[in-house]
Amino acid sequence: MKTHTDTERCSWCLKFDQYINYHDEEWGVPVHDDKTHFEFLILEGAQAGLSWATILKKREGYRKLFANFDPVKVAKFTDKKLETILLDPSIIRNRLKVFAAVNNAKRFLEIQKEFGSFDFYIWGFVNHKPIQNRRKSLQEVPATTKESDALSKDLIKRGFKFVGSTVIYAHMQACGLVNDHVESCFRYQEITLTSSEPRKK
Repeated sequence: MKTHTDTERCSWCLKFDQYINYHDEEWGVPVHDDKTHFEFLILEGAQAGLSWATILKKREGYRKLFANFDPVKVAKFTDKKLETILLDPSIIRNRLKVFAAVNNAKRFLEIQKEFGSFDFYIWGFVNHKPIQNRRKSLQEVPATTKESDALSKDLIKRGFKFVGSTVIYAHMQACGLVNDHVESCFRYQEITLTSSEPRKK
């Protein structure tokens, strides 16, 4: 068991324990669960213009208010329910972002219907295999890539909101479509090995 003090990590996560745990346990692990993809779409949309640390601290608030990130339930939220949600300080109370979550849930369900799963759709933008980057430092990590540009453009065309290329690249990093741990980070090799394992049915 690695402790927080004896291990080299990506420098962006060292602000507080919840951030470190997120880095160590979640960030960059390939995601193939649609509900998890939807969760990150909501959280990253909420992050636009803010820090991920701020959103991470409010993650449980989002989980509670957005039906445990169930897109079927969120798609049915009424304007009245959204007005109530906007009164709750446990999330970022931005009207455009809160209303966008319902719009995006509806668009998410449309993709599921067309492709069988959102997972199959989104992984198609990296040919269904994680991109293994070799970053030496945080300064080498880009804000966007040609893959995030293409995915963002397609999502916008499908009617999604708050899915600019920077937001979408954050999604790709978080959900393991790319491995952007720096090479000196202990998770870099672990993620590389995880990504090379045969995908479970």
